[in-house]
Amino acid sequence: MRKFTLLLFVLALLFVGVGPVASVSAKPSTIHEEIFYDILVDRFNNGGQKHSEQIRLEDPYAYHGGDIQGIIMKLDTLNEMGFTAISLSPIMENAPNGYHGYWIENHYEVEEQFGTLDDVKELIEEAHKRDMKVVLEFVPNYVAKSHAIVSDPEKEHWTKETLQLQGEEHSWLEGTVALNQDEPEVEAYLFDVADYWLDKTDIDGIKIHAADQASNEFLKKFTKHIKNNKEDIYIIANILDEKEDHSLDVIDDIQLVENVSVHETMAEVFSEVDEPVEKMYEAWEVDESEKNLLYIDNKFTKRFTHRFTENGRNELTAWKLALTYMYTSPGAPMIYQGSEVPMYGEGVPANQHMVDFNIADPDLKEFFTRISSLRSEFLPLAYGDYELLGSDEGMSLFKRSYKGESVYVAINNDSESRTFSISDIGDEKQLRGLLGDDLVRKGRNGEFKIGLPRESAEVYIIEENKGVNWFFIGAIVGVFLLFVVAVIYLSRKEKQRS
Repeated sequence: MRKFTLLLFVLALLFVGVGPVASVSAKPSTIHEEIFYDILVDRFNNGGQKHSEQIRLEDPYAYHGGDIQGIIMKLDTLNEMGFTAISLSPIMENAPNGYHGYWIENHYEVEEQFGTLDDVKELIEEAHKRDMKVVLEFVPNYVAKSHAIVSDPEKEHWTKETLQLQGEEHSWLEGTVALNQDEPEVEAYLFDVADYWLDKTDIDGIKIHAADQASNEFLKKFTKHIKNNKEDIYIIANILDEKEDHSLDVIDDIQLVENVSVHETMAEVFSEVDEPVEKMYEAWEVDESEKNLLYIDNKFTKRFTHRFTENGRNELTAWKLALTYMYTSPGAPMIYQGSEVPMYGEGVPANQHMVDFNIADPDLKEFFTRISSLRSEFLPLAYGDYELLGSDEGMSLFKRSYKGESVYVAINNDSESRTFSISDIGDEKQLRGLLGDDLVRKGRNGEFKIGLPRESAEVYIIEENKGVNWFFIGAIVGVFLLFVVAVIYLSRKEKQRS
């Protein structure tokens, strides 16, 4: 009887694993393959920060206790969800209540509320053990009014009038003084600060805060200097004024720039059912940059979850649609902390609460993992050409192609089921869905008809159409029959003993 049971077990192992396996091409790792998780350090996780006068949980404009050790504690969770890089808000020593990191008083020290330089080094080391990268936000345009530069009469020419922007999200500007980057001494100072952090830590990238407010001449010199210090470092550009035009794409050493027009359109489309997904392609035609950093919300905008719940959308549904689009579009996605919970917030400061990991939606976290694995596995999703094949009301079908390999992305944001047909797949081929195991074969008219239920998405790859796998079906039936025979046999043996 033991031998018979062992035979059943071996057969089950053999046939459960039978199925199509997608091949993965050899690929170099570049910034377009990264999936970023954006962290506001003070509002992420408290890993051991003791109470201080600056930590006042009831005050939305004070420190709340998030620190570097708290990030280290969550690296495994972030890694499991498929994030390959974390981007930290500024960690340099700040003026009192500078929880956001933009009131820098000392460029050469870590803010004590966040930890120490050794903590930063430990974070980077632990991230690298998990094949994750660490990006630091660098602030080249502003210092706190209490910075020693501001009160030094010999450095009066180092500063200039601070830009005035309306809105709560820009209120931190009131505590700053702008640096005059046209001055050679200021330029040299900022170069030295960058060198310090590159030399003292093994960071993988720098996100230039408010790059649109710096002159292109300075940015060209600054980014070239950074690259000369560390050739393989990532350089990302943050946009402060979303209404202002910029030309950062012409600076070769900046690899990613926040795509404001796509952000606004994406948040609009996926916040409400029946909004045509085709609008997203129109947004790309407006901004054809190849340096897209994709985001649907951040620490200065209304949270995406807040937007779509105002329209009565289901959390899991809306996020699945948005993530499918972000993770399969040209550029690199950046997800703001707490999206996996998901978190709410009308705007600053409500969108900057400490992340409550205890209420995270397990189904949403699982989808983060699944969609991340697809992006990491299929090269066209990182590098491929981007083509809109067509639309049916709220549904659109996109094609990403790279080196002869194609991936099809269907997103239905409609309140009804929709279909779209294509015919360029080829004979003896079929489309296999990677999210919902959908299978599309050629119809009698020679077309492949892709149909999606309301408010759903699917990602398809092309594979050989082997028809019905009778061997596989026969094997399954055989295992089932053996199981039935074993049950009957054991029942009879039991009766004989009785």
